[in-house]
Amino acid sequence: MRDWLFISDLHLAPERPEVIHLFERFIDEVAIHAERLYILGDFLEYWLGDDDKAEGLENVFQSLKKLNNANIRVFFMAGNRDFLVGHELAQKCGFEIIDEPFIETINGQKTLLIHGDTLCTDDIAYQSFRAIVRTKAWQQETLSKSLEQREQLAQSMRQQSAQANTEKSENIMDVNQKTVIETMQSHSVGLLIHGHTHRPAIHEFEINGQPVRRIVLSDWHDKAYYLRITENTEPELISFS
Repeated sequence: MRDWLFISDLHLAPERPEVIHLFERFIDEVAIHAERLYILGDFLEYWLGDDDKAEGLENVFQSLKKLNNANIRVFFMAGNRDFLVGHELAQKCGFEIIDEPFIETINGQKTLLIHGDTLCTDDIAYQSFRAIVRTKAWQQETLSKSLEQREQLAQSMRQQSAQANTEKSENIMDVNQKTVIETMQSHSVGLLIHGHTHRPAIHEFEINGQPVRRIVLSDWHDKAYYLRITENTEPELISFS
């Protein structure tokens, strides 16, 4: 297989043009030569629904379409910021929506792909919030509102999230190792790839005496990384900035 690439937590938004430009470079210099690209959540800072005017994001969507035109498969998994992305945007950009948890076989190894927020079980307040906003009822009710109302809701949620995070310890916002082990065991996988925590690393440990790995993707603000996996090679987190 050619390169399989994994990214997450770009939080693309018009007010961060430098990150948008970085993503365009990534597409033109790296992803265009790959076989697949997996986007594991929080690709966009927020998304109001597929009727969003998406002002300032046109180049982002054109970049994704460029991969589609080159027959490079792009897979999108929602995060805690862009879970209202729907099939209309997917068709426009040429990506495939995958739901978490998603099982993929990589180099013969059963691999679990998730956004990562479900692993942060010490953050009880966030998990309660997530349980509400990920229901179809909440999402349908939200999408029935006007764009202006949804914009106000999104801004309010962003402000509340930022304020809440300043009051939480770093440990609470990281993964719970017991949850990591239970999650990997429940899916019978030896490799877990996720984002969300903005703490890029390759963690090696054991479960029941067997070696396993958890690979954490980075955000794209201070320093960007992408994960590259190629046939018969070790997974590699590569800096791109």
